[in-house]
Amino acid sequence: MVKPYSLDLRERVVARVQAGESVRSVAQTFDVAVSSVVKWSQRYRATGSAAPAKMGGYVPGKLIGETRLWLLERAAARDFTLRGLVVELAERGVQVDYKTVWKFVHVEGLSFKKNAAGGRTGSPGRRPKAGALENPPGET
Repeated sequence: MVKPYSLDLRERVVARVQAGESVRSVAQTFDVAVSSVVKWSQRYRATGSAAPAKMGGYVPGKLIGETRLWLLERAAARDFTLRGLVVELAERGVQVDYKTVWKFVHVEGLSFKKNAAGGRTGSPGRRPKAGALENPPGET
């Protein structure tokens, strides 16, 4: 992960901009991007410090608690599609995307596998053997 520039560098850059030096010349002097100098100056004016904001951190999942219980009951009740679950969750006020629902279904072991009763697709080994032709084409 990328580390932020040191607070010392940020403070020296902001001090030069506050002293009236142009943003471009300060950026060239300290060998940083012009956009960095602008952002650090804006942060200093807004908060009084050019310190970097918090990076990373844990974001709890949306499909927990009552929503998780509802999803488990819903999956056990009848067939479902992931896109259908996304729509049903949206109707309940939970905004999630397809991938979030897929991860939940995968972790909970709710994936649906085709069975032999479906019979729409399958390998040729599952079909009955073809019978011999009595009169092959071209022979009479």
